[in-house]
Amino acid sequence: MPLALRDLQSAFVAHLAGTDRIDLAGEVLGDTIPAAARLRVYRHHVRESLSTALATTFPTVQAVVGADFFRQMARDFVGQSLPEQPVLAEYGASFAAFVDGYEAARRLPYLGDVARLDWALNHAFHVPTSGRLAVADLAAIAADQLTALRLVLAPGSTVISSCYPLDRIWAISQPGAATETVDLDGGGAHLLVLRRPDDAAFVDLSAAEATFLGCVAGQASLEEAVTAAATIDPAFDLATSFARLLALGTFAALQ
Repeated sequence: MPLALRDLQSAFVAHLAGTDRIDLAGEVLGDTIPAAARLRVYRHHVRESLSTALATTFPTVQAVVGADFFRQMARDFVGQSLPEQPVLAEYGASFAAFVDGYEAARRLPYLGDVARLDWALNHAFHVPTSGRLAVADLAAIAADQLTALRLVLAPGSTVISSCYPLDRIWAISQPGAATETVDLDGGGAHLLVLRRPDDAAFVDLSAAEATFLGCVAGQASLEEAVTAAATIDPAFDLATSFARLLALGTFAALQ
């Protein structure tokens, strides 16, 4: 008896995840190539295609561990996390968390954060450009109302904080970069990933700026965000930092 559509779909997903299904093979025509072999070929093709897509999305991770290691890690990820949407650029949101727990990479404790940076850059690159907050937009707001203002980060803007020097790891992993080493104990990094007109990039933040933007992302008022930043650095200068962040296009235009 043929499988119902829902059962057929479930069996096919299970097959792609690595579970051979006799009942699924019964739904596939076989000639010179048996049905089970056809399904295995298709599963291999899907896994290889998804692994290639992950290598495109996480180029820094691949540069750090090498193509062969990355290919196996990507295959293991694909085996437990198939796409839930049709756009390959949106596949891999949980890859960094997977890398954190990947036993074969446990001697590279910074690798999950590298994956987070790659993912943030990928996300920013594929976000459509949109209006950004400018100085002129703030001129119409009364001074006594500015502290209560709640801003929104522009689409594609992400703050990443790590106890490892992600900026240096990223830099030496780029094609053509000079051969050098990075002192993993040399201090962490706070980075702001941004959507640019034609690409995505990141800039360094101070710890106080990262805290400030984290509060803004959490829908805190400017006053609340400044207070939190000052607990990190009592010398935090809102005027200087805010002007720089505005110039970078960090915030979405007021609605």
